[in-house]
Amino acid sequence: MTNDFPQALTIAGTDSGGGAGISADFKTMQMRGVFATMVVVAVTAQNTLGVQDALAMPPKLIDEQFFSLAADFNIRACKTGMLADSLRVKTVVNNLKQYNFGPLTVDPVMIAKGGAKLLSEDAISVVREQLLPLADLITPNLPEAEELAQMKITTEAEMEAAGHRLQSMGAKNVLVKGGHFSNDGEANDFVLLENGHSFWMTAKRKQTQNTHGTGDTISSCITAELAKGKSMEDALKIGKAYVEATIKQGINVGHGHGPLNHWAKIRSDNNEL
Repeated sequence: MTNDFPQALTIAGTDSGGGAGISADFKTMQMRGVFATMVVVAVTAQNTLGVQDALAMPPKLIDEQFFSLAADFNIRACKTGMLADSLRVKTVVNNLKQYNFGPLTVDPVMIAKGGAKLLSEDAISVVREQLLPLADLITPNLPEAEELAQMKITTEAEMEAAGHRLQSMGAKNVLVKGGHFSNDGEANDFVLLENGHSFWMTAKRKQTQNTHGTGDTISSCITAELAKGKSMEDALKIGKAYVEATIKQGINVGHGHGPLNHWAKIRSDNNEL
């Protein structure tokens, strides 16, 4: 039957180095058994050493990409990544209000691994005020959570407080990623669900600089699982396990912050790859 296969959408920027952005999203969704579609918001000149240049797409072309996808595909879940600036964020918000592409995961991409800023200052308030309230899930790392929640985060208690604040701002479910803490051997992420249930997801750290695209990868894995009909809690746990596997089963590519191994395989609770 036409359109009976799980389909998902990534709304983001490209990474010419192949490790993050739409490249990471497509590789992840493919590995998780979901057909991936895209709306390209920006194009970057990028490698493992950093971002050398970027060009945002005209809003009209962004609109047309949304229209084309809605006219043909049965998209069951979607995610946002790098959105460039306030004009593009507003353009994406307007389209997400117009089309139903299933549950929305917002990965509020602001800073690249190499330190380059990927979201302009004026766009952060637009994300906070217009995009965050549309999110079924938001997946900030600590610097992003600090920006959005407008608070300092130096402890796990403050991670929890930030999660509750982000939920009060409109996001139904919140994943605050603790990978930027460097004071222990674990990477602990805080999850706050729409029903009020909260829990921590923990993984042992591996000493490596090959972690480029982790945020894109976990958010696209969660999106893929939601497109397959998984519950939010199961999708989050699978996303965490998949990213852990992509780091542990690592590959060496490039001379800087290398990419993950998107070929990595995990086993979920029902032994499904």
